[in-house]
Formats: sequence, structure tokens, C-alpha cells
Amino acid sequence: MFKIADKEILSKTVKKIVVEAEYIAKKALPGQFVVIRIDEKGERIPLTIASADRNKGLITLIFQEVGFTTAKLGRLNSGDSVLDILGPLGHAAEIIKYGTVVCVAGGVGIAEVLPVAEALRKAGNEVIGIIGARSKDLIILEREMREVCDELFITTDDGSYGQKGLVTDVLREILNRPTDLVYAIGPVPMMEAVANLTRGYKIKTIVSLNPIMVDGTGMCGSCRVSVDGKIKFCCVDGPDFDGHLVDFKELAQRLKLFKSQEGAIK
Repeated sequence: MFKIADKEILSKTVKKIVVEAEYIAKKALPGQFVVIRIDEKGERIPLTIASADRNKGLITLIFQEVGFTTAKLGRLNSGDSVLDILGPLGHAAEIIKYGTVVCVAGGVGIAEVLPVAEALRKAGNEVIGIIGARSKDLIILEREMREVCDELFITTDDGSYGQKGLVTDVLREILNRPTDLVYAIGPVPMMEAVANLTRGYKIKTIVSLNPIMVDGTGMCGSCRVSVDGKIKFCCVDGPDFDGHLVDFKELAQRLKLFKSQEGAIK
């Protein structure tokens, strides 16, 4: 059992929990994730490790309530426990000195880009952050992102905060400056739009993918994606891939595989 040491509500649907997981905390690196199971009858869901405190043995998980299991997880409080946490899984993000890096995130992807942006800046990069959401109330971790970015831009679809529009609207302006890498994470349409934009500028673009995932070890095959015409398994080969080589159309289709089953769960 893994005890929840702290819980915070970041927005109406986004929750943060800090979990006691000593061995995972000691090994976790930016970009890695865990697979969590709440109880014996629960499904396995992947969650990115937002941060890890090696000294205290704590990991922070930030998630959006979008289905039965995340809603159930969101109802747990400090002092409660979850049955299983497997990790850290996946390859860590490649943290080297590139020069100028633009980190782009949408929605709950902001939580996932935060540790990567922080590590990239510590490696000596100039880090420019662009975060976006549908409205102001869905913007999370603004203060934390400002602390790890040299510049931070915020967009909202409805114009309720920051610049009205999409993250790609800001990115298009920034790409007129010298840029060495773009790192994007968020909804599939957003990542695809980022990759399509940077392709014309010939700027290396890394996307952190979020396909359906079950076991997290490459055995089930649920998380397979096509990259440069080759089959990859996101949980063991990723989650980071060259955004210019990802088949986003196939990825979007595979994300719909279990929609009918998800709708039947009450």
C-alpha cells in the first residue's frame, strides 16, 4: 500500500497528490511515469511523475478527472492509500544543453512539462514556456512554471487569461527567434499542431505521447504507436519521440478504442 501524504485541488477537475513511495522517488527522473492501481478491482492507469523528493521518499502525481478511475482517485484524501504503484517507467527526457528550448504544454500537460523544463534550465538552457487551456480556471502551476522558465506565455481559448488563442499562436511568433529545441506535451491535436508548425522551420521537436496503456512494460501492446513507419511501444520506447515522425492520425484513432466500454462504467 502507498499512503497519500498530501492532496491539493488545482482546478475543478485537476488534483495533486503526494504519495509515499521511497524507492520510486530515489530513481525517478524527469519525463518518467508510474502505473497506479487504486484497489484489487481497479484498472491500471499511467500518471507522469510531476516531482520526486528523494530525501523524504515522496512523489507528486497530478491528474485530471476524465474517467471512472481518475474520478475515484480524486476522491481520496490525505491518509488514504492506493494499492499499487509501479515505476519509474519509460525513458527519462534527454536533458542536455541545447541552447534555447521552448516548452509547450496544454491542460494537464502543464504538470508533465514542469519537471522537464526545470531540468533543462538547470542544464544551462534558456527555457521559454508556453502553457494553454480552454479558460483561466484550467490554467495550473503558473507560479511553478514562472520559477523554472526564463519567459512564460499563457494562452486561453476564450481569452479569459493571458493571450486569447492557441499555444501555437505564441509559438509561431517565438520561432522567429533562434530556437534549438521544442518540447511539447498535451492533447494529441495540440502536439500535432506544434509538430506541423516546427517542421517548416526545421527545428527539432520532441513530443511526449499519451496513448492507451495497460501494463506499462511492453507486454500488452496497447500503447503501440507508429514512428517513422515503425511500431514503437510508448511505455518502453518512449514516452518521448521525434514529433516530426509520429503518426498522429493513428494515435488519435487508437485513443478511441475503448470509448464504448468507458461509457458503460458507472
